[in-house]
Amino acid sequence: MPTDLPNLLTISRILAIPVMVLLVAIQAPWADMAACAVFSAAAITDYFDGKLARDWQITSDFGRMLDPIADKLLVGAALMLLAGFDRLGEFGLLPAIVILLREILVSGLREYLAGLKVGLPVTKLAKWKTGFQMGALGVLLAGDTGAAVIGLGFLPVAIIGEAMLWTAAALTLMTGWDYWVAGLRHAARPPGAAPEADRR
Repeated sequence: MPTDLPNLLTISRILAIPVMVLLVAIQAPWADMAACAVFSAAAITDYFDGKLARDWQITSDFGRMLDPIADKLLVGAALMLLAGFDRLGEFGLLPAIVILLREILVSGLREYLAGLKVGLPVTKLAKWKTGFQMGALGVLLAGDTGAAVIGLGFLPVAIIGEAMLWTAAALTLMTGWDYWVAGLRHAARPPGAAPEADRR
């Protein structure tokens, strides 16, 4: 297993999941805030592992494989925790479902296109989606109880988090549709034809 810093940061996102689960399960205000901190720190590594790998020119097949897996595991675990511990309001479950289904859809498309030797580039809109999504999940993990620990109990943190989650879900639908159309375009090409990305 590669031990360079970018890959270690990617692995740290996976290792953060059981810590986050334990903290949420405690169901105490300080633990909610700690879960938010752990999730936020793990989410930030998603930016730095890729940047460092590019800047230091140490990209690897291991990193390319594990990075999207770590992201989806972290997001999926956070969504399941919020739903399982009733941390989402009446209208918060729908955007959570949309986000989770989109992650599964994109994973399937990436696997299919990888067999065609075609990459699925990350768009700028998808990066905005990730930012809103990670921010929303961090806020929701803290919740009103966690916010009170750091003196922000006067803010409707849960409502803010759900509003951010709805924004992330809207961006998720837009980017998911783009990826779906890209996948269909390659699936509909004539047998034996080169993928569009390879044509000159």
